[in-house]
Amino acid sequence: MQVKRWSRALGGGVHTNVGWRKSWVVIKKYMMSEEAGEMMVMYDDPSDQRSLSLDDTSSTEESPDETRLSLETTSDTVPYIGQRFGTHDAAYEFYSEFAKGCGFSIRRHRTEGKDGVGKGLTRRYFVCHRAGNTPVKNSNENKPQRNRKSSRCGCQAYLRISKTSELGAPEWRVTGFANHHNHELLEPNQVRFLPAYRTISDTDKSRILMFAKTGISVQQMMRLMELEKCVEPGYLPFTEKDVRNLLQSFRKVDPEDESIDLLRMCRNIKDKDQNFRYEFTLDSNNRLENIAWSYASSVQSYEIFGDAVVFDTTHRLTDFDMPLGIWVGMNNYGMPCFFGCVLLREENLRSFSWALKAFLGFMNGKAPQTLLTDQNMCLKEAISMEMPATKHALCIWMIVAKFPSWFNAVLGERYNEWKAEFYRLYNFEAIEDFELGWRDMVNCFGLHTNRHITNLFALRSLWALPYLRSHFFAGMTTTGQSKSINAFIQRFLSAQTRLAHFVEQVAIAVDFKDQAGEQQTMQQNLQNICLKTGAPMESHAAAILTPFAFSKLQEQLILAAHYASFQMEDGFLVRHHTKLDGGRKVYWVPREGIVSCSCHQFEFSGILCRHALRVLSTGNCFQIPERYLPLRWRRISIPSTKLLHCVPSDHAERVQLLQSMVSTLITESAKSKERLDIATEHVSVLLSRIRDQPVLPQGMRDISSIHRNL
Repeated sequence: MQVKRWSRALGGGVHTNVGWRKSWVVIKKYMMSEEAGEMMVMYDDPSDQRSLSLDDTSSTEESPDETRLSLETTSDTVPYIGQRFGTHDAAYEFYSEFAKGCGFSIRRHRTEGKDGVGKGLTRRYFVCHRAGNTPVKNSNENKPQRNRKSSRCGCQAYLRISKTSELGAPEWRVTGFANHHNHELLEPNQVRFLPAYRTISDTDKSRILMFAKTGISVQQMMRLMELEKCVEPGYLPFTEKDVRNLLQSFRKVDPEDESIDLLRMCRNIKDKDQNFRYEFTLDSNNRLENIAWSYASSVQSYEIFGDAVVFDTTHRLTDFDMPLGIWVGMNNYGMPCFFGCVLLREENLRSFSWALKAFLGFMNGKAPQTLLTDQNMCLKEAISMEMPATKHALCIWMIVAKFPSWFNAVLGERYNEWKAEFYRLYNFEAIEDFELGWRDMVNCFGLHTNRHITNLFALRSLWALPYLRSHFFAGMTTTGQSKSINAFIQRFLSAQTRLAHFVEQVAIAVDFKDQAGEQQTMQQNLQNICLKTGAPMESHAAAILTPFAFSKLQEQLILAAHYASFQMEDGFLVRHHTKLDGGRKVYWVPREGIVSCSCHQFEFSGILCRHALRVLSTGNCFQIPERYLPLRWRRISIPSTKLLHCVPSDHAERVQLLQSMVSTLITESAKSKERLDIATEHVSVLLSRIRDQPVLPQGMRDISSIHRNL
């Protein structure tokens, strides 16, 4: 009923023909626009005066007849000629509420006064926030330009009020009003994202500051406040950007001084540890723009476990609103290992390209086989430029984390049903099955016009397993590993961390993780491995693989007993004993020790699948071929018989050799109390001797080594 009154009072026009066909693309432009955050505080804009015609000939002037007609035929919620207000602020608030209901916001435009000194303000204009056109800025090659789009499009909607004292006391009266828009208006659940309507109450501010002191991220703050207020994800009256701006406003330190301290901190660490690596860039004003760093232990870990890497760019340093990128991998015991960090001023192609180059420099030019990231088109382009041989994929857990805000309100009670169907499609093996299933899912849930569904399908080759199974991901696509990686990252994310101390804080977190990892590694090695199948291949794998990797292979060995294999002309057909058709094609060349399966599990995880293991067992193969026990999953890196005869020259290889020897020592010592006593005694003496040795920089160690060999 209210919509009809508005249409009648406003005379239809664009408002009724276009205004209600809203588009999410519009709101995205608002939220990405720098100007959108400034429009409500601009009172006198010369660009608006040039582009918006608001003179007497273009607006409706007040007349007694028009005033009576408006009072009789309009609702109190719609502005009308002759409407009276006690103050111009009251008129502004009224027009703002009207605009919010229609699907736009307003800003103060220009003011006018009578000729003569002391006459004061007599006329004000309030306009649609998309009125006017942004002036063209003069480009400056020495000053970086922000690539932000303006939302202004010359909209002519406005409200004019004039000051009068006809009835004695001064008041403001509406003398001009137009509600014709040349752009689409927004739905109620979209208009709330406009800067004019995004507010943080004093109570919420106190709550946010309390959360910040605990060190939790802004994303976690938003989720907690949604739960406290019992609102759907994404329905708070403010955004993550607003929270970051609030936290930034409470800081008392100068970010530029913090940047100087950060560089000084990196130089100090470099002086103490020559293996610490960092790179940075300065802008035209000699201020810190980007900085990346990595530690010696991270570079060593990358040599072995850098085949599959996660580059997480979804976090920010809250106090400085700086995007934070973290490179993480997984070691042979299934635990996260840290590779490097980067802080960027902007999330654009130039910054991401620089970050990737810096990372490759830290890692001696070695690019990962696969790289998992968030859905960021600038980052995607940067990877294709800087790491052309690397397979880029999207982290499924980063995508799924956005599902509540994307689909909860759209699907309602069917959300959980849809999510289960999504996971079913995601785990398909055949591309044809996935695409047919996706089409059926879209039809079943009526998601033909949903932009998120459209985007996901367009990018399916970057996240759906049917398209990725032939590439190695070290198991980092599983839910369990994603939680482990996220928990590790949260250890050094703190909302109140000083920028200058962040590098040290990360180092402490990495060192803590390394120590915890060593303890977990020892615990895994001390556990008695239980052989469940009695197959020779099982005992062979148990002696070589880490407990983590062996448990994955053991699962496949157990399942292999439920499959039947049929020899074909070009290989074997393997299928479950309860199935009469289908199955997987396995190719086996015994002489060369080559076996491959159409399910591509080994290529994807580095662990042989049940189908290949079934064929090996049928062919009387009692040991798993050497090439299918990858180095990155082994308990020891080289056979124990060669340990005393192999002297690697590369530092990373020597560290790897020592790790292998220690791992073997623990395994052998744990077999009896007597062995454990002997090992403990001798290791204690050895550790004391090692600690007495001075630690020289890498260059000095190399020189000393040369002198010893002369």
